[in-house]
Amino acid sequence: MPLDVPAIQKSLAIDQIDGWLLYDFHGSNPIAVSLAGLTGRHTTRRWYYFIPASGTPKKLVHAIEPFVLDGLPGDRVTYAGRRQLEGGVTDILRGSKIVAMEYSAECAIPYLSRVDAGTVDFIRRLGLRVVSSGDLVGRFEAAWDAAAIATHRAASEKLYRIKDRTFEFVGAKLSAGTPLHEFEVQQQMVQWFKDEGLTADAPPIVGAQENAGNPHYAPTRDVSRPIRPNELLLLDLWGKLPTPRAVYADITWTGFAGDPPPEIAKAFGVIVAGRDAAVAKVQAAIASRTPIHGWEVDRATRDVITAAGFGDAFIHRTGHSLGEEVHGNGVHMDDYETHDDRQLVTGTGFTIEPGIYTKTFGVRTEINMVVGPASAEVTGPRQQTLTRIATRPVAV
Repeated sequence: MPLDVPAIQKSLAIDQIDGWLLYDFHGSNPIAVSLAGLTGRHTTRRWYYFIPASGTPKKLVHAIEPFVLDGLPGDRVTYAGRRQLEGGVTDILRGSKIVAMEYSAECAIPYLSRVDAGTVDFIRRLGLRVVSSGDLVGRFEAAWDAAAIATHRAASEKLYRIKDRTFEFVGAKLSAGTPLHEFEVQQQMVQWFKDEGLTADAPPIVGAQENAGNPHYAPTRDVSRPIRPNELLLLDLWGKLPTPRAVYADITWTGFAGDPPPEIAKAFGVIVAGRDAAVAKVQAAIASRTPIHGWEVDRATRDVITAAGFGDAFIHRTGHSLGEEVHGNGVHMDDYETHDDRQLVTGTGFTIEPGIYTKTFGVRTEINMVVGPASAEVTGPRQQTLTRIATRPVAV
């Protein structure tokens, strides 16, 4: 999408920031690369692109790669030697005091902290104050337009179909008494991804019983556990359409092959309540046009789970940004691993995925939300109870 310079300048003026300084070297700043329209392009020299709060943007590029930013509006300046580079940066920033960069103090938000410490030191030596571009990134890189939202919805529908087919597949195998392993189920799901026309950066998670207690467990050909009756099964699957600018959907569903014991049923009920508290928090804030930040969403979920006595077993953030990568560059629902103080804005897409993890089992529920101009929507069904996986013998 074209970079909307007038809209960025309006935001800079509102935020009282003199300009947004985009910088990259060898793809070290994927946010800047994306905004500059250079994704997939090979560049070998440092470039800067400065969008002032008012006036004409400035491009600083190396003499052997002078056309690298030609897709962006603004005046071009070239450099070759290191002294020319320093002089060029000084010139394009002249008159500015505060600039936003992909910087997060003390790397509090790693997904945002993309500019190396040395470059920040350099800009500070020139007499400027560097502030975080987090909210700018949320508005102009991570937010989805209508076309992107449509790809998310299409991917979501496909994931839910695969999820249903998987539980049916497992139930049929267990009912027939056929031995079944996690890896076999995962590979069947991979085939259904192909059938549905979905792509993903990794195969889905299939975790049985104690393996579900490891949030990022994934079976392999060499490490795979049997799936048995009277046990729990967790499915975590994510994917997107194989089209330009398509964005991900990401869901988790948990089932039990038989009647779940009270301990597991209780834990699942707690995460459902925590999830729904977060949804309600987001929807109320957006409907009333009240600013809401990622950390507040996490806190809404975590308070419910902690009050129920499971706080120590909820060992990851409540949710993450979605984008062209499954973990996007936007706001994360996090006051645990980080304190994400970025604001949810229109077009924000993210997960809500609380979990409880023990040595003997794990449960998680994961849904996706999209923020609109006046409302926030869950883009698929919400699991309310554990899915019952059939285990009865097949009649002959």
